[in-house]
Amino acid sequence: MSERHDEGPHEHDRGLSYDLPVLARRRMIRLMAGASLIPLVGCTSQEETPASSASPASSAGSSSSSSSSSAACAEIPEETAGPFPGDGSNGVNVLKESGVVRRDITKSFGDSAGGTAEGVPLTITLTVVDAASGCGTPKKGAAVYLWHCDREGNYSLYSEGVTDENYLRGVQETDDQGRVTFTSVFPGCYAGRWPHIHFEVYGSLADATAATSITNTSQLAFPKDVCDTVYATEGYDASVRNLSSLSLETDNIFSDGHAQQLATMKGSTTEGYTATLTVPV
Repeated sequence: MSERHDEGPHEHDRGLSYDLPVLARRRMIRLMAGASLIPLVGCTSQEETPASSASPASSAGSSSSSSSSSAACAEIPEETAGPFPGDGSNGVNVLKESGVVRRDITKSFGDSAGGTAEGVPLTITLTVVDAASGCGTPKKGAAVYLWHCDREGNYSLYSEGVTDENYLRGVQETDDQGRVTFTSVFPGCYAGRWPHIHFEVYGSLADATAATSITNTSQLAFPKDVCDTVYATEGYDASVRNLSSLSLETDNIFSDGHAQQLATMKGSTTEGYTATLTVPV
């Protein structure tokens, strides 16, 4: 499935004919890397914990709670990287730039215009685990490239007005617990897509910064109640209108299921939010 973004002349989505070969290529990479071919059973679902009230600790615990299981669990659903990846697959490549490995992605870096993305503070923690071990083994030393739109729904490097910026993009290496954490802002909702964050998983930091050997590409979704609360604050006016015509069930990415991709949220608009997700690969 392809991702829509109504940017007029800045639309870079090549449609289904482009996305399907890309997804097929990435699945082949995983197979060549030795991904398990045994039947998969589901991990602990994010839906077992209310999305708007669970703590980051409980989200991280979802992987450890299944550590005694020897059965494989389902990998994170494979999704399109969309038209604005910035990973070299659709034009510009930010991954080879010095400074892309960072925790705080709110500011542009390097030779960019030096802007800062505004919005409700958001801390994003992804825990990458081994699906073949029943989601009980952290993937230490893997890497995650994460990116999303700004409060106005624009993507740095691509959208009009922010082509000279590279904020809201960053790479990190997973720690001993398989975790990466990014400091960011809550993304806006643009026409045609449910609020989301893109990410790619690499086997190592070297692979990520060389923009090669992607193992998994997916997206994180936000719960509606949190979106409604955030979008009632200053600067998110357009998001209120755009969200009103969407749902997770009709979104062209999450309509086939979002249980593994719905973030566990905690926080407030004044203190900021945390979003956590376990990512089996």
